[in-house]
Parts: sequence; C-alpha cells; structure tokens
Amino acid sequence: MAAPSSKASRELLAALRQARRSDGDAVSDSLAELGVRPLAGGMQNDIYRWTSPAGEDTVIKFYRRTDRRRADREWAALNLLEAQHLRTVPAPLWLDRAEGEPALGMTFLPGAPLVEAPNPLQALRGLAHTTTQLQAVPLSGLMAEMPRIDSGEHYLVRLTQVWPDALDREASDPLAAAMQNLLAAWHRRDDAGLVLGQLEVVLSRGDANLLNWLQAGDGAACVDFEYAGFSNRAFDAADHIEHISARDIPDEVWVKLLPEFGVSNANRKQFAASQRTCALRWLAVLWKQRDRRPDEFARQHERVNMLFGPSSPYR
Repeated sequence: MAAPSSKASRELLAALRQARRSDGDAVSDSLAELGVRPLAGGMQNDIYRWTSPAGEDTVIKFYRRTDRRRADREWAALNLLEAQHLRTVPAPLWLDRAEGEPALGMTFLPGAPLVEAPNPLQALRGLAHTTTQLQAVPLSGLMAEMPRIDSGEHYLVRLTQVWPDALDREASDPLAAAMQNLLAAWHRRDDAGLVLGQLEVVLSRGDANLLNWLQAGDGAACVDFEYAGFSNRAFDAADHIEHISARDIPDEVWVKLLPEFGVSNANRKQFAASQRTCALRWLAVLWKQRDRRPDEFARQHERVNMLFGPSSPYR
C-alpha cells in the first residue's frame, strides 16, 4: 500500500498538508477544524491524531527528516510485524511518499508512558518481553538489508573520529585529558572489535529511548520505528540500559533483567563492550553540551568511570 487507500484519507492528508503551511494561530485553528490533534514526542517529526466519525483513531506522521530512508524503514518494519498480530506495535495503514515530506498513517496505541510506571521492574520486564517478540520475527526485505540507524558502527564513528578530533581542538579544557584517558582505556579493551563481532542478527527498533514505550495492560507497547533495521541482542540490550532516558532506572533492576534481554554467557563479552561503548558515546554527545548541561555531563562521566572500573554491578 503506497498511498492512503480511501478518498476520505487522501482528502484529510491533503487538508492537513495545507493546514501545516499556515502561519501562527491559523495552524491550530485549521487543525481543530479538521479534528486533528498534535501529539507530543515527535522530536524530529510532526505527529497528529485524527479520530474518524466512526471513532477510529489514526496517527499521521510527517517526516521532517528524510535521510537514511526513515519513512521506508518504519513502513517496512510495521508491515513485517503486522503479520505477527502482536498488539504492542502500531499497524501500518498507508505511506505517502511525497517528495520532501513523506507521511505515514498507522493505528493509535493507547497507554501511559512506561517511564511513569510505579513498578520499574515489572514495566521493564514487559519491555524485555516485547523486545524479545520483535527479535523473534524473521528478517526479510528492507529489514534484512539495512542495519539500524543508531548501530554499533555508527557509534564507533563518533568515538574513533568525531570525538577525538573535537578533544584535540579543545585540548586546553581541564577535562579533555580525562576524556582522552577514557578513550584510551576503551581502545585497550578492544571494545570496538567486540562490538563489531558477528552474532545472530535480529530485528531492532534502532532507538532505545524509553519515551517511545507505553504501559499496555500487563505488558509494554512501543512506537517509532524510523530507525529500524537489523542488530543483535547484546548491542540492543546495552543500548537500552545506557540510553540517557534510562538514567533514573537503578542498575539493580537492569541486572536482574539481563537474561530476559537475551544476555547470556555466549554474548556476555560483547554485551559488556557494547555497554561501555554506548555509555561513552553518550558522554561524547554531552561533551558538546557540557556548558548547557553540566549536571548531566558530570553524571554521565561518573557512570562511564563506574563501567570501566571494578565496582560495576554488570561484571
């Protein structure tokens, strides 16, 4: 299905595109007239919810960034998952490949943010269960051809090229030497080689942000598959734990769940290397913003030191 399948959907999409070209308050007025409500959470995109006269909810996502085939990735992932009847991911409805601003229609998933769950262990156990279900889906088509956008290889570029160059340019910064020492420790462990090691590839959402997860009954549902592609269980588990959105989750919770995320004796070394790599990548990201986000940078620096030291609970 390459475009809205009904006249009503095509007319709504055309009207919504027109409304988005309005200025100021006119945009809100136009959306209200269409019965369309903006949804929060679309950091790089614009997302709306439309309720049909029959009471059915459709999510319409406009891709403001079109690099690396984001719309095609999400469309391919949702179509691959639709046959599994998981009920924990949106069902794809249509894809409009308009040049410059593609749009995708999908079903709406109700639920409260997972990060607000009163029982983190239970909530993350649901996340692990859903992740395992996604990883069990046989890869085909685009999902078998392309690695996830935020892949291990992508992180390594920042740690071997982008960040070292930035640290060289800012060598006079009082913390630059400490950052270079951490990179040196990372190289001595050959974490890059371990991250790139060949393991069984599985379907991955490609984005470990916990804000894209919802409480759904006793389980967890997820949205946002524009980074999707193939990965492996060890890297995806590490990326979930080390994503900056997970910093308020106690390590003791994550440690209990490692087996449920597919971490075993067979991939433990790759998991540990991936964990240090993901944490160091976030430190590199926050290095650029250390003046605006000093507390977050300091906290991440402390975490990286912990993961490289003898006190890590993941050893």
